[in-house]
This record gives sequence, C-alpha cells and structure tokens, in this order.
Amino acid sequence: MRGKPAPKRDIEGDAKYNDKNIAKFINYVMERGKKSVAEKIVYNAFNILKEKTKQDPRHIFNKAIKKVSPLVEVRGKRVGGANYQVPFQVRGERRYFLGCNWIIKAANDRKGRATAEKLATEILDASNGEGTAVKKREAVHKMAEANKAFAHFSR
Repeated sequence: MRGKPAPKRDIEGDAKYNDKNIAKFINYVMERGKKSVAEKIVYNAFNILKEKTKQDPRHIFNKAIKKVSPLVEVRGKRVGGANYQVPFQVRGERRYFLGCNWIIKAANDRKGRATAEKLATEILDASNGEGTAVKKREAVHKMAEANKAFAHFSR
C-alpha cells in the first residue's frame, strides 16, 4: 500500500431530521451525483411511512436497518490451493452499508410504482421482519453458519 490511507471524513446530518444515518442513506440512494433527487425520494418515502403507520419514520427506518444489517458474512480465503468461505464478524460501518444497500436494491427490484413508494414499502417490510432485504440477511447468516467449520482460517 503506497502512502497514507485517506482520512475518514465526518458527515453532517441531513437537512430535515439532522440525522447522520439518514444523510448517509440519502448518499447511498443518490445516483450520478444528483443529491436533491435522492433527498426527494427518501423524504417522500418517509412521508409515505408516516401516513401508513402514524409513527415517526425515523423510528421505523432505524428498526428496519437493525433487522436487515448482518452480524457475520463470509469471505473467500485461499488456503493451500483450496478456496474456503470463511465467516467473519462485520464491522459497524459495513453493517450499516450492507443493510442500506440491501434495502435499496430490494426496493429497486420491485416493479410498477414510484421509487419513493417502493422504498417506503421495503423499509416497512424490513421493520416487520419480512421482505427481500431480510431474506438476504438470513441467507448470509445461513451461509456463515454452514461454513463455521472454517472459522479458524479467519486470520
């Protein structure tokens, strides 16, 4: 590795809720640098959540992220000519990233509605412990459980 690693930038809270996690989520939703479009999508999704549940959308969002974020994941490791899927514990930042990413991908895979509606539905499903993003987490956990025998290769 050449030089020093880039310093970690501190992110500011979003415009409406002043929450760093929501600001990061908006950045993950953003495509081609169009942040205002991403903000509209996320805030519209939060408004839909508020109408459907009559609760604070931040609470539902945080609950959904908690239920979707993985605790362990598998990474390929080559040992003596063989590739093993070795389970590793997931760091906090990566957990949040994976959870957000899975929710966004699951929402984009839904068909026939506006992006904000699809995102709101996926967040609501995830907070209830169902939906595609939660299935993805369970699949990752199952894979890690199945390869628990190779955990001693984790160094």
